[in-house]
Amino acid sequence: MTFTLDDLAGSGPLPEHDARTRVLETAYRLFYRQGLRATGIDRIIAESGVAKMSFYRHFPSKQALIDAYLDLRHARWMAWLEGRLGKLSSPRDWLAALPGALDDWFRAPGFRGCAFINGHAEAGPDAPAMTVMHKRALAARIERACAEAGLPQPGEVAADLLLAIEGAIVRAQMEGADAAQQPLRRLFARTLSDAGGKQ
Repeated sequence: MTFTLDDLAGSGPLPEHDARTRVLETAYRLFYRQGLRATGIDRIIAESGVAKMSFYRHFPSKQALIDAYLDLRHARWMAWLEGRLGKLSSPRDWLAALPGALDDWFRAPGFRGCAFINGHAEAGPDAPAMTVMHKRALAARIERACAEAGLPQPGEVAADLLLAIEGAIVRAQMEGADAAQQPLRRLFARTLSDAGGKQ
């Protein structure tokens, strides 16, 4: 299943959703927009329209809800990326198109940076494991594309590209998409060219 940029922002629960889904969709929207610490359980309960007892039956702690939110965010973000780039004809095209896909995300309404960077910054040493696992999964996906494109040392190239992506995400969050767009494209082009990715 593919997801749109609107799905990544989170629209909140629908009345016909079951209680667990209503809570999770509400948390998804609020955690991304407001932050993990700033979003309290009482607000999530009120906006989801579920009883407190029902909330705790599905999520015994706030941490359990945060973990579920990050799992869902990871699944949706990776599905969006594959949906956006999955129809390209070659791994080289996939890599070349990645900055454009990210620029679309940076310009989407409600963009507030990377949920995993934000969550890790908020929690520090106690950050949920998914904040790191998401980045490892993205690095592995980029490395796979590099290897399939025949680039030497695909792990090193992927690490360089991921670092460029992370910097662009933070720059877009702080200064807007225009500030990140061209530097990211230049870094990708230079890195792929240096690695032998120029056709």
